[in-house]
Amino acid sequence: MKSTLNSSKLHVQFIGYAVVAGVGLIADFGSVIFFKQVAGLNYLVAVVIGFIIGLIITYFLSNKYIFGTPKSNAHTLFILFGIIGLVGLGILSLLEWIFTSKLGLNYIVSKAIATIFVFTWNFFARKTLYKSDGVDSLPYEL
Repeated sequence: MKSTLNSSKLHVQFIGYAVVAGVGLIADFGSVIFFKQVAGLNYLVAVVIGFIIGLIITYFLSNKYIFGTPKSNAHTLFILFGIIGLVGLGILSLLEWIFTSKLGLNYIVSKAIATIFVFTWNFFARKTLYKSDGVDSLPYEL
């Protein structure tokens, strides 16, 4: 029974994190498009800027709504959250480069595909930074 409850809680957190990460992703994608199309930056530079903006938004929303009590203080948590994000950024940039420069996909399509991999990495890696008292139910309806 306990494993069923833990599994259910994991699903709730995963769905909640998907919503929170979705908000961060909207900011991320919007920033990438803005910095590439409007500001004329290289697509990889635009991807880095967008990722950082999305990271900050996801950090604050994850703390407030998803994972519960951190295992460490806020300063340490942000650094670890950021390190996980940097690993994710490395994965994202590598996949973005492979899909766009080597396979010839549009940079937006490349980012969408790479984001699936990075989302999964981020959720499970960031979950380890918190005690087990995270969200039991979503504060909103899906």
